[in-house]
Amino acid sequence: MRVLFSVCCLWLAIATAASAQDAQADLARLKGALHLSVQQMEAWTTYQVAMAPDAALQAREAAARRMLPQLPTPRRLALIQATLEDRLADFRKRSARVEDFYGQLTPDQQRIFDQETAPPVSR
Repeated sequence: MRVLFSVCCLWLAIATAASAQDAQADLARLKGALHLSVQQMEAWTTYQVAMAPDAALQAREAAARRMLPQLPTPRRLALIQATLEDRLADFRKRSARVEDFYGQLTPDQQRIFDQETAPPVSR
């Protein structure tokens, strides 16, 4: 049980992969690589807004991390579960926006999008 709790706490403590500035630079690189048409710009804007960090979600997660050490185990687990459910809801919202944007791309642009957004290969 302690290992499970430690893993969950570690997961909660992991910050987003990139800073907001890095994320903006990544989006700018992606936009340049895609060579979007004028007709695709509205879809791009919607996608870009959806990919922005959710300040409210980040604040709730930070509050959860601060609260965890003071809570009894059942409440810690409930808080971790609630945090995971929030993240899943956020993921579903973002993935729907990605799919909407992806559907507006040409096959060549989809290939570029796939390459540019794929996670790094670990060795």
